[in-house]
Amino acid sequence: MVEKYKPTFLVEAVYQLTPEMLKKHGFKAVLTDLDNTLIAWNNPLGTPELHTWLEELKQAEIPVVVISNNSHKRIEKAVAPFGIQFVSRAMKPMIKGFREAEKLLNLKPSELVMLGDQLMTDICGSNRAGIASVLVKPVVQSDSFATKFNRMRERRVWKKLEKKYDMTFQEGI
Repeated sequence: MVEKYKPTFLVEAVYQLTPEMLKKHGFKAVLTDLDNTLIAWNNPLGTPELHTWLEELKQAEIPVVVISNNSHKRIEKAVAPFGIQFVSRAMKPMIKGFREAEKLLNLKPSELVMLGDQLMTDICGSNRAGIASVLVKPVVQSDSFATKFNRMRERRVWKKLEKKYDMTFQEGI
């Protein structure tokens, strides 16, 4: 039961994933959640490390697509400064948004990796879609109202995962 929430990798932050690491694992594109993964949910500017990381991926010709349950307007406003494609109203953990991203990129699930800070939506959804997943620590410790419910459930699932697997965050993949 808990296997559907188990991430393929655990990494402290998205910007620890280098283009070399991604290519070594055969990943040709990065799918990512928006809030508390790329940017703080309450501050859309992003960190200098994030800007550098996105530029490194761009230089390495590794596209990034945001997959979010947020509205088109909310995501467009947040990612416009980065020039990133996105899928809105993705309905994670359903696979709808993941399939849209696959079509957008014209890539197979095995060529993609999903980055996210939530087991219940990002990791479960990518696992259901057959896409490798990377759980990252949230950018900030506060959450939007809707996310707080998921975090309560997540704590129980996390304890079960820890009993069964090594759930130590690494510096890379």
